[in-house]
Amino acid sequence: MKAIAITQAPQAGTNLEFLAEITLPTPVATGHDLLVEVKAISVNPVDTKVRAGFKADQPRILGWDAVGVVVATGEKVSLFKPGDEIWYAGSLTRPGSNSEFQLVDERIAALKPKSIDNASAAAMPLTAITAWEMLFDRLGVKEQGNENDVLLIVGAAGGVGSILTQLARKLTNITVIGTASRPQSQKWVSDLGAHHVIDHSKPLTEELARIGVKHVTHVASLNQTDKHYAQLIEALAPQGKLALIDDPETLDAGPLKVKSISLHWEFMFTRSMFETSDMIEQHRLLTRVADLIDKNVLQTTLGEHFGTINAANLRRAHELIETNRAVGKIVLEGF
Repeated sequence: MKAIAITQAPQAGTNLEFLAEITLPTPVATGHDLLVEVKAISVNPVDTKVRAGFKADQPRILGWDAVGVVVATGEKVSLFKPGDEIWYAGSLTRPGSNSEFQLVDERIAALKPKSIDNASAAAMPLTAITAWEMLFDRLGVKEQGNENDVLLIVGAAGGVGSILTQLARKLTNITVIGTASRPQSQKWVSDLGAHHVIDHSKPLTEELARIGVKHVTHVASLNQTDKHYAQLIEALAPQGKLALIDDPETLDAGPLKVKSISLHWEFMFTRSMFETSDMIEQHRLLTRVADLIDKNVLQTTLGEHFGTINAANLRRAHELIETNRAVGKIVLEGF
């Protein structure tokens, strides 16, 4: 089968040029695995981070978002059958979705939404899982609840922010404030349902004051947490909650003590990496999100379609992701 993999570690600077096409045997499904013919994928920051940190001797297939068709199943599979159209984010410990065929555990996959095409669906699994777990599992926001609370989403125009904004606005009663710094991204966040949009290139406390907000109760920090950390603590109300997904080099939890602010990390690969006892929650989560899309409650977060799945187009996608200026998700489709 054809696959696009990272083949060498960085020599001097980037190793983007070593994202190349390779040929491998088609894998065989056993146990809880589905063999999927990949139809569409999207690119996430995790792809660029794994590529940049690659040091192994063998090529590694990247990609953690896919829509495809089940072509074979392992002997323990009970949720799917050949011919099913599914979507999933996969596991960080296994070969990724930048290939014609891929194995994925049935417990972290679900039937794709019926009402949208493959490209629109491929934009969403990883970010939907991340946003859902962050909002409901980590921050503890309740469906149809939190009417007296305020959620600040830092980096609301990105992939996770785009679905997190929708989930918070459509499924809860929390007030949603999204940050975005450019007119295009500000309009995107507003169109997704944020009650307010502020500019994270300016002091956040001043921007919150501009819209008449003194304190927020919940923060979802999706990028540049180290840059905004002190301001986020200042903006949070006593006993507030701070959740993040990015990777600051250091994070001093000490300043959180005075306000009894709780700190939460979200990493959507935890369940699949450790095969946790509640691993199937990601199947249920994606099933619910698909239903919400088919009921027109949620919309795709597709930002740009970069064409077919090949090395050149993936390199372009990685380059744009690394600028931190992508709006929505970058999708590729077909081999």
